[in-house]
Amino acid sequence: MKPALRTLGQSSDAPTLIVLLPGAYMTPEDYAKAGFFNAVTERRLAVDILAVDLDLSRISEGSALPALQAEILAPARRRYAKVWLGGISLGGLLTLCHNADTAGCVDGLCLLAPYPGSRLTTNAIAGAGGLDAWQATADELTDPEFRMWRWLQQPPAGLPVFVGYGSEDRFAGGMRQIAERFPAADRHAVPGGHDWPVWQRLWEHFLDRGYLAA
Repeated sequence: MKPALRTLGQSSDAPTLIVLLPGAYMTPEDYAKAGFFNAVTERRLAVDILAVDLDLSRISEGSALPALQAEILAPARRRYAKVWLGGISLGGLLTLCHNADTAGCVDGLCLLAPYPGSRLTTNAIAGAGGLDAWQATADELTDPEFRMWRWLQQPPAGLPVFVGYGSEDRFAGGMRQIAERFPAADRHAVPGGHDWPVWQRLWEHFLDRGYLAA
């Protein structure tokens, strides 16, 4: 039996929870060190936060997201009025992948510099003439990245989604394609690259826009 997912949280018995997934080689502690928890406290938001440690080996073998659902999201849905899921870089991709495979698992998504996936995935879609022209094959749909992009072809209109990234991010082209699947008011590009100063600004913008209070 695999050990339970390790988490780091900030709880005040609020009605809303946001679960944050880390990027590659990040830990839950990185969110705390970068001020993500303090930003919520300073704004006196009625929001609990739980950052999750998803080991890369568990991600690659496919056990991380089922564990996330069973250990964290499903119990949270019973406890909280609203549950959001978000992440940085790889954490943003995993957020989208899990949401695509588990309809209704959360009430909203916060995507900070979401990694668009491998070149194998993005090149296949580009080679088909872009996302709207691409038709997924049965073989492609065995891959969670392709299933995520298929979900992005027509995301549900009622799901709140915030997408932000740095305009000089090395993955900005793919991130822009993700962002363009959502209303203009919900997508935000700020100067900078793939780094914490950009992600901190985007997080503060997300909080200040009132998504979690809605």
